[in-house]
Amino acid sequence: MKILIVGGGSAGWMTAATLESQLPQHEISLIESKNISTVGVGESTIQQIKGWIKLLNIDEDHFIKHVDGVYKLSIKFTDFYKKGESFHYPFGEPIVKGNQWWFKKILNEDVPNHDYADSVFPLQMQYVHQKKFNKEHSSYAYHFDATKFGLWLRDHYCKKVNHIIDDVVSIEQDENGIVSLNNKYKADLYIDCTGFKSLLLDKTLKEPFESYSDLLPNDSAWATKLQYTDKEKQLEPFTNCTAIENGWVWNIPLWSRIGTGYVYSSKFVDDDTALQQFKNHLGKEDLDFKKIKMRVGIHERLFVKNVVAIGLSAGFIEPLESNGLFSVHEFLIRLLRNTRRGQISQWDKDNFTYQCKLLFKEFAEFVAMHYALSHRNDTEYWKHCFNKSWDKSMINLKANEIVGLKQAAKNRIYDFTHDTRAGSHCIAAGMNWSPTDIPSLIIHNNHKNIEDLKKQYNPIIYELYKLKKQAYEKVSSEENLLSVLEKAHK
Repeated sequence: MKILIVGGGSAGWMTAATLESQLPQHEISLIESKNISTVGVGESTIQQIKGWIKLLNIDEDHFIKHVDGVYKLSIKFTDFYKKGESFHYPFGEPIVKGNQWWFKKILNEDVPNHDYADSVFPLQMQYVHQKKFNKEHSSYAYHFDATKFGLWLRDHYCKKVNHIIDDVVSIEQDENGIVSLNNKYKADLYIDCTGFKSLLLDKTLKEPFESYSDLLPNDSAWATKLQYTDKEKQLEPFTNCTAIENGWVWNIPLWSRIGTGYVYSSKFVDDDTALQQFKNHLGKEDLDFKKIKMRVGIHERLFVKNVVAIGLSAGFIEPLESNGLFSVHEFLIRLLRNTRRGQISQWDKDNFTYQCKLLFKEFAEFVAMHYALSHRNDTEYWKHCFNKSWDKSMINLKANEIVGLKQAAKNRIYDFTHDTRAGSHCIAAGMNWSPTDIPSLIIHNNHKNIEDLKKQYNPIIYELYKLKKQAYEKVSSEENLLSVLEKAHK
């Protein structure tokens, strides 16, 4: 089979690398224009990318040095719940599961919300606080320059991919799909990696687009780059997301610079005002700012005739929770799964769409939770989030997803807990959305009073304290442990 990838960038070259690695029997080509720039701001990843790195047998130490990369251990949310409060969503599995921390919070109201991550992920959070890195014990992802990442894959990995530099000026098609590009480039399967333009799936095949604007508030961004003034202090092992007037600002430390951007809603603020709000937040005026218009949602079908869409051409949620490159490698894994039988039937195509859209919708609902649980109402934007009815089905609670709005609400009502298989429990704790309370504890514990509950749960609470103390001592005393800054490029 001949496969032609249309478009470069991180999505195009991740697709090329994946297919070269996993489908070596096929002829893989990639066509891209030298006149079209990439979005180039997808600088933050989540830990699932490590599975893709291992699948392709990429040398992690080699690639991270070439893509301006550093290690990422967590995501921090500042001012999302209320101004002046922050919390972490650390990577890895929680050591403490269930409601132990919530017993501590309920019986001691002065416990801050950010204590959840420190108590439930004690070792991981000590690596975060002390800026240390241990590959065996740390759960991690990466910050890197997405443009350099695509170029590294092109130059160092995709040795057998036929690389074509040309503008696509014509697309020929028949009832079976695309026949050729420029009356010259022909393939059995075309993969659309043309970004928001979606040249093949959208512009050519006219596949309908399902907007997520009713679920997610933001559709625009300003992005820029900052130079370090104090690298030892500013190179932190996490992405910091700070809520401001009409959205939020990302702060992503790379090896040589910091990537930052303001994600906002054009329904509440015009571009010029948003840019000024961003400049005010940064305290800087004389920078190069790039405007990005985001198309939030996903196409009705992702595999139509002989065209598959990967990356922004398929759909996009928004930058919160670093989901851009996540959708690329996860969609690619599902594409591989549905091409294993040889010829690709309509069943295989539809199953690919179903798998990807289920994953996409779950992630979109997870992102929406960050706004739904916020108690900010200091601007019209945040008042809208505070008063919004996020999903009519929330009233009926017909949950059918592993994560997302409905499943989180169902778990809280019926199981009195938050599912720890995904990150919703961290967001719930940071936003003070408790799965239980004193009345529930009294009713479900043989009608014990508060003093009885304290006697029952104080030993559990003390164990949480011990775990935090042990983690601090372990990370503080580990010898030959490099700092995150040192580890990236030594």
